[in-house]
Amino acid sequence: MLRKSLLVTLILLLGFSLIFTGCGKKEEPKPQPQPAPAPAPQPAAENSLERVKKAGKIVAGLDDAYPPMGFRNEKGELVGFDIDMAKEISKRIGVEIVWQPTVWDTVVASLKAKKFDVIISGMNITEKRLAEVNFAGPYGKAGQALVVKASNNTIKTIRDVKPGKLGTQSGSTGYEYAKNNGFKDDQMRLYKEFPLAFNDLAIGRIDAIIIDAFAVKTYLDKKPGTFKQVGDIMGDEKIGIAVRKEDKELLDALNKAIADMKKDGTLTKISEKWLGFDITKDI
Repeated sequence: MLRKSLLVTLILLLGFSLIFTGCGKKEEPKPQPQPAPAPAPQPAAENSLERVKKAGKIVAGLDDAYPPMGFRNEKGELVGFDIDMAKEISKRIGVEIVWQPTVWDTVVASLKAKKFDVIISGMNITEKRLAEVNFAGPYGKAGQALVVKASNNTIKTIRDVKPGKLGTQSGSTGYEYAKNNGFKDDQMRLYKEFPLAFNDLAIGRIDAIIIDAFAVKTYLDKKPGTFKQVGDIMGDEKIGIAVRKEDKELLDALNKAIADMKKDGTLTKISEKWLGFDITKDI
């Protein structure tokens, strides 16, 4: 009897042991490290020349009130040196030229923001601009000239102009030249367009204008006997077509077209038509 009771007890203990063992938490297998995903393939760099050819056009930013480089005639059509040159360049590349008038003091920022493909607007090549964009060309020589009223016999150089009486265009090379010669922003009258500056010069609001030398003849011819150029040409700058740094293929195509136009005399003909002399000589 005692032996039978012990046997029953052992069986019960064994059963409870199996039950509790079965209810215990099973150990989860440790996760195996997964291989890192392969990096996504990077898109091929955009070919800027193919981009404009696919679009069928080059969009160019310009100041459309800047004779003789780019301005509107009596019919409202864009005409000028840069207009004729750009038409010829685009024809040689095999696309159309489309013009986008823009504010000059933010023109480089607009180019970098891709509001247009290039800047074609008698743009001087400077170290400051070269830090931000590339230039095709150069396709002409430039310098700064000082213009006063024809009756003014006291101003001979920029140093003769009183503070507050010098006018120029915001963001222009003339503006930079004036700053480098001691004029602060509050000592100049800054204009969005040069025609506004010449209006103020005519009525005596300012005494002088600093402007690209190749543009002077146009304003003198418009109002004979009203204005005159004084002093020597200041600086020895060159003008080119501004292109974004990454648009290397487009830059090469523009350079080839400009070089071919220099060689075959096309640039000289355009320059003599609009300026009366050859600004493409010796560049």
